[in-house]
Amino acid sequence: MNWELLLWLLVLCALLLLVVQLLRFLRADGDLTLLWAEWQGRRPEWELTDMVVWVTGASSGIGEELAYQLSKLGVSLVLSARRVHELERVKRRCLENGNLKEKDILVLPLDLTDTGSHEAATKAVLQEFGKIDILVNNGGMSQRSLCMDTSLDVYRKLIELNYLGTVSLTKCVLPHMIERKQGKIVTVNSILGIISAPLSIGYCASKHALRGFFNGLRTELATYPGIIVSNIFPGPVQSNIVENSLAGEVTKTIGNNGDQSHKMTTSRCVRLMLISMANDLKEVWISEQPFLLVTYLWQYMPTWAWWITNKMGKKRIENFKSGVDADSSYFKIFKTKHD
Repeated sequence: MNWELLLWLLVLCALLLLVVQLLRFLRADGDLTLLWAEWQGRRPEWELTDMVVWVTGASSGIGEELAYQLSKLGVSLVLSARRVHELERVKRRCLENGNLKEKDILVLPLDLTDTGSHEAATKAVLQEFGKIDILVNNGGMSQRSLCMDTSLDVYRKLIELNYLGTVSLTKCVLPHMIERKQGKIVTVNSILGIISAPLSIGYCASKHALRGFFNGLRTELATYPGIIVSNIFPGPVQSNIVENSLAGEVTKTIGNNGDQSHKMTTSRCVRLMLISMANDLKEVWISEQPFLLVTYLWQYMPTWAWWITNKMGKKRIENFKSGVDADSSYFKIFKTKHD
């Protein structure tokens, strides 16, 4: 009788543990490996100090927040984007709130589509700081329009900016890292580089291309274990990406971010990015539910994922046509708060 009671207690404990883990997953905002690294892994404050970090797309959104958080870690910063005045604004705030001095920050205007300028830009960074420890490929642009309403020029621009521009800059920096046999190439991709969604199929294509390129590059660099290639896949994050998204024509943008209160805060996203960089994680998913769950389904149960994505896709198009944020309704049930 005692053995039977013990067996039932073990079964009950196992079920209780399963329920607890399920509840934790429903509140998760990153993949399980990332959250384990946050709990037990190396701290950015220990691992990233004294490094030279080059951030593209640093004038707003994730890139801007990344600059602020890095400025508190004692790194040397290179800030790149097209808008010089916005880069100067970010630099001033880094100096005001961070632990850096004027000499620690280089404002380097850069147009990712002007691939002919990337070699000179790389040389400018090396001349200023003597090395590049981390390249953060964050620059890019999104899209909000249906396929039949979208000019081919939009798809061409997204590929040239998001994919070819990033590849070009990486190829310029890579010889330096190979010579030193160390460095980190961190590419800010998107959950839409794993799954696909309506209204952003050109953006999805450019991000899928990035995933394929950098996964392949990682295998080519297997003989250089000191060079880490990391792909970061954020879900919806509070930023200007929707406002700046192309709307059917290369001359038109959405011009309005809409309500972003349901999205992950940029500061939380960047903190998880820094943790992934400190722990040399190769692929990282950063998203709240339900997108994190859908990403897992795409990875491990694609047939179910197709069915769910089709359902969510219809609602996304309805939201867009009614003038609200395309993803807003998904978060009403799943939205979680972080202290």
